[in-house]
Amino acid sequence: MRPTRYLRLSTQSLGARLHGLRTARFLHIGKTAGTALKQALRDAPESSDYHVVVHTHGVRMIDVPRGDKFFFVVRDPVDRFVSAFQARQRQDAPRYRNPWTAAEARAFADFSSPGELGLALAGSGAERTAAEFAMHSIEHVRSSYWDWFSSPAAVRRREHDILWIGFVERLDEQIPDLAQRLGLPKLELPTDDVTAHRSPRESRPDLPPEARDALVTWYRRDYEFLDVCRDATERIGL
Repeated sequence: MRPTRYLRLSTQSLGARLHGLRTARFLHIGKTAGTALKQALRDAPESSDYHVVVHTHGVRMIDVPRGDKFFFVVRDPVDRFVSAFQARQRQDAPRYRNPWTAAEARAFADFSSPGELGLALAGSGAERTAAEFAMHSIEHVRSSYWDWFSSPAAVRRREHDILWIGFVERLDEQIPDLAQRLGLPKLELPTDDVTAHRSPRESRPDLPPEARDALVTWYRRDYEFLDVCRDATERIGL
């Protein structure tokens, strides 16, 4: 599957080069404001420098042809967990309608909020077992940044193909830089929650400290990925 995808993307890149364009690919990590950014890119005029390609969640760094630029957005892993839990709890409505899997249905029967799941993760025995099942069952909750980027060494080998790294916490201030790097006059993120596919601000809960601590431990490798991203931005001047 991967070799076939790589060949398809390489052919796409060759076509862009024949038209005098480089290729820049947006890798969409789930629940990192990717839907909003993809909408902004679709609404933007065509770049005179890059053929800009937006990808689904299934395209990983390993699929990106050498020499193509790529960019992506990350966020605090616990905040990403909360967003993923709430989105899947409502089956991705109202923008989409993606029914639960059987495993997700069981997880949401056991836990009605991100805080409940986090607290159970801090527990033991049957409670902890149920929490671990949910963490491995809910879409995006179960995924790791490393699913897209493999290892620190793999990221280091591709550093100079990274065009830009966005951080959800300061995405609004970073967007003009991305527009400039892509050769676009501007990029405008959608402002309404449905188009951006995000939970309404008033529905975003504060986690109990014990729950947050358990989740930070659970996602410790994802926090390591954020460190890799910050190091990369310093080394290559992103």
